[in-house]
Amino acid sequence: MAKESSHRVVMIVSAGSNPFEMGVATELFGLRRPELPVDWYDFALCSPTPTVRMHAGFFQLSDVSGLDAVDRADTVIVPNRPDPLEDPGPEVLAAIRRAAARGARLVSFCTGTFTLAAAGVLDGRRATTHWRWASAFTARHPRVDLQPDVLFVDDGQVITAAGSAAALDTALHLVRADHGAEIAAAVSRRLVHPAHRDGGQRQFIEHPLPEVADASLAPLLDWAAGHLAEGLDVSGLAARAAVSPATLHRRFRAQLGTTPLAWLTEQRTTLACRLMERGEDRLDVIARTSGLGTATNLRTQLRRRTGLTPTEYRRRFAAGGEAGGARAPERRCACARPAEPDSGAPRSPGPLPRPRVTMDPCHDAPPAPGNQPPPRRPPAPPPPRPAPAASPRPTGSAAAASTPAAPPPPPARP
Repeated sequence: MAKESSHRVVMIVSAGSNPFEMGVATELFGLRRPELPVDWYDFALCSPTPTVRMHAGFFQLSDVSGLDAVDRADTVIVPNRPDPLEDPGPEVLAAIRRAAARGARLVSFCTGTFTLAAAGVLDGRRATTHWRWASAFTARHPRVDLQPDVLFVDDGQVITAAGSAAALDTALHLVRADHGAEIAAAVSRRLVHPAHRDGGQRQFIEHPLPEVADASLAPLLDWAAGHLAEGLDVSGLAARAAVSPATLHRRFRAQLGTTPLAWLTEQRTTLACRLMERGEDRLDVIARTSGLGTATNLRTQLRRRTGLTPTEYRRRFAAGGEAGGARAPERRCACARPAEPDSGAPRSPGPLPRPRVTMDPCHDAPPAPGNQPPPRRPPAPPPPRPAPAASPRPTGSAAAASTPAAPPPPPARP
């Protein structure tokens, strides 16, 4: 039986809810992930009624938990509504208010922001919603600081996502906040989705992606990701792409919604986070390896992105930190890299560190009980050497010369 997680995620669904957003939450928080060295989430759906007819009647959910499940949730997710201008039932708003009062994390996907705002939990906070409904939201909820150009907004206890696809970005952000960048990267690889998309909704409104294949930035980005430690700058990227810096800026804006320098800084900061999670604690080494250059710049970029100092980040996410957990027995194979030597620097006290996440194909899971391979037999001893052939015995003086002297007799015992 799977071990129950200590973090419970509950999603509120109602008549007309979007199946895509429910699928995103189920995929990210409900799917078991035994390949990851962390306890995953405990996920459940709930609704005001035990039977829910989903959007456009595509399918129907039965035996859904009641809204009392919200009272036991650490994270509550609210999906979009078919008509954002129609307030949900009072029992849904009351459940959200109770969750906010006890400190639960509140998340909305797409126009679910209208539901959180109707419950009054967004007053005075920053939030976002789908760009198509931004004007209507501002008119209906003027006390909310709406950010219409971003993919999601993390305002501490409340996290709001823009359109339906931004639910993936938001869910990966929650995984990154709970388990660190390394785990989020592993999950994003399973989803075949970038762990972090730069830019915001503006790139989808004003700058559609070009259809020209040879103008794609993908080859350049793949190359740059492997050369972050070098003195790579915008001019170097432009030279690699055989375009002018101005053309490179336009392509980055059109395809990624950001600038080349901002993209480089984001990638280097992500690499620095991974290095710290893997146990590296020398800031000069992290800064040099990630391409951030100096420990001062590393501190600045890390605080700008996460709000944490390097020490706080290591304590929270690094192996051996507070969120580390127990280490599983390490399994090595012929392709495993040798372990880095211990520098001897004192480590902060805490639980045993988590095992590293490895993507090596030869690190398969151990065979199931009953399918264990037979024990190896010890190697057979080598066959005895044949005795050397006897040579002719010398005679006369030659025999006396070749015969060794007899050893002296042992001393008599007393």
